[in-house]
Amino acid sequence: MAVHFKKYHGLGNDYLVIDPNVRDFAMTEANIRLICDRNFGVGSDGILYGPRFEGELPSLRIFNPDGSEAEKSGNGLRIFAKYLFERKYVHSKTFKIKTLGGIVDVQVKDNDASLIRINMGKVTFISNEIPVAGERREVVDEPLVIDGIEYKATCLSIGNPHCVIPMQEVSEQTARALGPHVENHKMFPNRINMQIVRVIDRANIDVRIWERGAGYTLASGSSSCAAAAASHRLGLVDSDVTVHMPGGTLHIEIAGDGQIHMTGPVEGTFEGSFHQDLMKRISKGKQ
Repeated sequence: MAVHFKKYHGLGNDYLVIDPNVRDFAMTEANIRLICDRNFGVGSDGILYGPRFEGELPSLRIFNPDGSEAEKSGNGLRIFAKYLFERKYVHSKTFKIKTLGGIVDVQVKDNDASLIRINMGKVTFISNEIPVAGERREVVDEPLVIDGIEYKATCLSIGNPHCVIPMQEVSEQTARALGPHVENHKMFPNRINMQIVRVIDRANIDVRIWERGAGYTLASGSSSCAAAAASHRLGLVDSDVTVHMPGGTLHIEIAGDGQIHMTGPVEGTFEGSFHQDLMKRISKGKQ
């Protein structure tokens, strides 16, 4: 029996939704890598695996294309929220989703769940909560040396770890060149997501993103939240920020208590089932 999936994107950041209630199989690293491969598999920036239910609370597991598991994804959460709404797993425009990075509140803003607002939780700049190596401290505007060049980095967690580096100019080329070094830097024991940020004005920032376990991406919800929160902490922007990325824009609201709300679009692209040839290559082993 084939595995059915649906595919969506949030600003060009695309995910497959695989529902274990429809057809379950082992989410091994090898299987995830194969399915996400754009030449030998279906192709995606990751897999959203769920829902499982704890009472009425739907839970979500988020897998990167390298097979690792992410704590939280802003685009992924908006996509998964649309899937829950379409499949009538939820019967209200406000509901909650449980992730490894915590429980988030969801608000569907229209009738077809094409615009969704999510409370992404509270940011922390405390080193051991991110985590960042060294003594316990706020990691704000700290030097980070890559290949002999010193950058100023502000690190934080919003359920997953981020390193934000302000620059005068940002580009895909710079993100691709710098991203792998930052992601795997010895300062970050669990690896880290990287955002390079150019401040346009007090309400707008321009961002390029390197995602842990996924690489360069056109857009990211949690990275947008991190970039906006770090820029706000540095005094460069106000509390309402539009984040501009190659894939589009997200609106980020930063509350006084550190809570971050993200509003942005979601769009379905297609659905289907794995071909029998692909199924033969999917391992049957247990996790």
